[in-house]
Amino acid sequence: MMVYVLVIIMIFFWLMLTYYSILTIAGVYRRLKKLDDSPLEEYPSVAVLVPCYNEGLVIKQTLEAMSQLKYPGELNIYILDDQSTDNTGQIARAFQMQFSNIHYLYVPEMEIKGKSSVLNYGLQSTTSDYFCVFDGDNQPEPESVLRLVHAAERTKKAGGAVGYVKTINAETNMLTRMIALEFQVFQLLMQSGRYQLFKAGALAGTNMLLRRDVIEEAGGYDPKALAEDAELTVRVASLGYILPVVHHARTWEQEPEQLKALIKQRTRWLTGNLYLLEKSLYTFKFWKGRTFVHSMQHILTYLVFIIFLAFSNVWFILGLIGYPLPTVDTPLLLLWFLSYVVYSAQIASAMVLEDLLSPKNVGIGMIMYFTYAQLFLIMLFKSLIQYISGRIFKKQTKWDKTKRYKKESAQ
Repeated sequence: MMVYVLVIIMIFFWLMLTYYSILTIAGVYRRLKKLDDSPLEEYPSVAVLVPCYNEGLVIKQTLEAMSQLKYPGELNIYILDDQSTDNTGQIARAFQMQFSNIHYLYVPEMEIKGKSSVLNYGLQSTTSDYFCVFDGDNQPEPESVLRLVHAAERTKKAGGAVGYVKTINAETNMLTRMIALEFQVFQLLMQSGRYQLFKAGALAGTNMLLRRDVIEEAGGYDPKALAEDAELTVRVASLGYILPVVHHARTWEQEPEQLKALIKQRTRWLTGNLYLLEKSLYTFKFWKGRTFVHSMQHILTYLVFIIFLAFSNVWFILGLIGYPLPTVDTPLLLLWFLSYVVYSAQIASAMVLEDLLSPKNVGIGMIMYFTYAQLFLIMLFKSLIQYISGRIFKKQTKWDKTKRYKKESAQ
């Protein structure tokens, strides 16, 4: 019986390895394509929404970057202050006095606090053809919004567009370097691969553009969704819209510099994705057409991948200590080795595309599977307990903002 179970697991292992290998190749192909940035005849209006809560350490650099955005059409920037208790409002109001297109909005008390509620308030308080979201620590490059609009306007049935998030504090320590590499692989390379193969781009929560009529049709943001970007992506896709991936529309943001802060941030993300996973299991429209790719991606990432990761680790350890393992046609230790090879190949491909290939980065990339990737098990287990306990006791998980650090501008 055990042998049959192992054969089934091996088949899924081979399929996943093949799938992610194909995604990597497709992502490289998409990443190397030159996108059309010739001027449009007419530019739609854009409202840039920046949800903020106690962003005093970084909001000055954020607004300096926002003030340099290049856009030929009507562009207004709205700082959505979710009742900050530091000097966020003071700094934002100073920029409002200096720049006519920067506006400060104080968000009133909401029944459900969090980024989704703040963005819904921003949408109700503004008018524009498109809206664009940047987090409070983001420093977008001057052409970022322009490039997102170009892609959205030139892509048939586009509901918006999604850009690329780069790590501004990547050089701080080994943890931030690993986070930066993870973003390059799983947010850009895999994202680009899915769009190239299936036209299934996904919102990233920041540096993202959506048509106002599309989000109105979708019903706005879900206030209960902690992973509001992933949840909205599935609903937008279920309406038949696509989201082109624009790899040269870049923004820079801070990432956690301590392990504790990273675990807290990613646990919230994972809890939000478990909410979406549960929602997708009983929502039939989340499995129709192109939306199937997004829903299946969640199944692969938050269910199948975690089972395989745990299985491969246990099998590897048992093999090392000489435990007698069942004999099957394919050496099971080879599967673990191949999963490591595919993971490392994705990291290396991202380094080449971003011109970050160096002995130090190669060394970090080689140990990420044994260190950084294994944190996923801990964080998913923690978020699973948090999510199940919340469901049992009917307690809404609170929104936690990511810790900020005082840094210089990226520009």
